Amino acid sequence: MSAKEEFKANFLAKPNIHSNIKKIFAIVSGKGGVGKSLVTSLTAVELRRRGYNVGILDADITGPSIPQIFQLEGPLYSSDEGIIPAVTRTGIQVVSSNLIVEDKSAPIIWRSPILTQLIKQFYSDVFWGELDYLLVDLPPGTGDVPLTVFQSLPLNGIVVVTTPQDLVSLIVEKAINMADQMEIPMLGIVENMSYVVCPNCGEQIQLFSSKKSYINDYQPIAKLPLNGELAELCDEGRLEENNVNYLDELIRKIEEN
Repeated sequence: MSAKEEFKANFLAKPNIHSNIKKIFAIVSGKGGVGKSLVTSLTAVELRRRGYNVGILDADITGPSIPQIFQLEGPLYSSDEGIIPAVTRTGIQVVSSNLIVEDKSAPIIWRSPILTQLIKQFYSDVFWGELDYLLVDLPPGTGDVPLTVFQSLPLNGIVVVTTPQDLVSLIVEKAINMADQMEIPMLGIVENMSYVVCPNCGEQIQLFSSKKSYINDYQPIAKLPLNGELAELCDEGRLEENNVNYLDELIRKIEEN
């Protein structure tokens, strides 16, 4: 092991000894409100449909939405092996801060050291069992929590979520550069809110005026429209009932990596 590899290894959190996680991918964006949790959830649902064992580590501690998307309630319980994740209707395992608090509407007012320690615990103290893929839903920005995930978890790559706006692209580029500096591979960019489909004629209508269709020479590998039915499924905790196939190319990239 080189000195550089040894330095990076010293930051890694210890995995749960009763778990075997084959691949870990983080879903990131420098900007909030672009749909990271939606992309994370849709990816998990599609991987599960293909027969993989999938888990979601909700690292957005102060603004978690994954439990709502899958209609999950806490509290989580412990066993001799570790904390037991919640499980969705189709078998996706989920750990989130909203599953360990008594009042899910109460704000989580914690300083960074507590937030970062909880992220490590979600990895090390949770009995994930046998997982083909663990997806990590990150909060926006390039602060302590994303940095902790990048340094402490053995990531196989990241998926970047953006919207077709120049201002958003500029901020998202920071997250891409952060991953690049930390030598974490990027699978590709998912462009959310890319268009809306006219209900009368089926035409794709571009909602934003940005002509920039790439970031750092990366073309989007998937484009998601504004979809009212999909939003309704998320609100009702029934996302696993969706019948869309927007992420085929992303799934192929994940399977190849």
